[in-house]
Amino acid sequence: MSDPTPAQPVPPGGLTCGIDVGGTKIAGAVVDVDGTVVDEHRVVSPANDADAVEDAIAQLVKELAARHDLTAVGIGAAGYVDAGRRTVMFAPNIAWRDEDLASEIEARVALPVVVENDANAAAWGEFTFGAASDVDDMLMVTVGTGVGGGIVSGGRLFRGAFGTAAEIGHLRVVRGGRQCGCGNLGCLEQYASGSALVKETRALAHEPAAAALLERAGGDPAAIDGPMITHAAAEGDAFAIAQVAELGRWLGEAIASLVEVLDPGAIVIGGGVSESGDLLLEPVREAFLSQLTGRGHRPVAEIRTASLGNQAGVIGAADLARR
Repeated sequence: MSDPTPAQPVPPGGLTCGIDVGGTKIAGAVVDVDGTVVDEHRVVSPANDADAVEDAIAQLVKELAARHDLTAVGIGAAGYVDAGRRTVMFAPNIAWRDEDLASEIEARVALPVVVENDANAAAWGEFTFGAASDVDDMLMVTVGTGVGGGIVSGGRLFRGAFGTAAEIGHLRVVRGGRQCGCGNLGCLEQYASGSALVKETRALAHEPAAAALLERAGGDPAAIDGPMITHAAAEGDAFAIAQVAELGRWLGEAIASLVEVLDPGAIVIGGGVSESGDLLLEPVREAFLSQLTGRGHRPVAEIRTASLGNQAGVIGAADLARR
């Protein structure tokens, strides 16, 4: 479907504000027409209280608007966003159900607001200004608290008939598998997300191979978090490397299936876990190639690391608000 226009006209130039609402943080940035971040700020996300999240978003926008002349706000939200880019219909990890987020924020900040799925926003940022700017068709996979996806097809953000396309984190990969925040069992993000990485590592923390990592955590498995695991892996901890690699294999196999449907020109991996670099990307690539049908007899899309890093979502959301 075609991309809907904002509710109010927005000048093509000038500054817009991008907001990335995650399960643990809310990041905001002021972005110019070239995709350059000129100011930014972030706050903790009160994910279990919808009103508190909206208040935090509004306060973040107001702080940035006090320093810059903003023309519009784009919000990247982790959930299912309607075709009109206004309502978060369902958010697995945030307390939103049929929430007219655009109207709520517009009432607080007196600026036009566009809402988009956070991974879609990141995909648009990487397509327009980042790692996929040289292709017309791309798949974005974001690996953070959950697993998100974004698709650009023929140079346009693909949102589907109802605005909810590319929710790849909720592909069922294990029948009767782990309980997901969305209510279903066996979703990909229960095996290939930062949350899954932490949960699995904590479960194995008392194995002899995990001794060094457990020592980092002061002997308490509950103190192990994502950055601790990825930092340990980067410093050569074999156990941590193995945990990151297992996550990568889940992702690579899922991407191979998605490529059969989408045939993208490039696959971009973003999100916090992607900061592990080749410790994650190499297992992803190996699993992808091992499962790709017709390998050796077809073009193979390159798997790339997101070049905009954690700013992809705010840059993409701000640009979508401008458009």
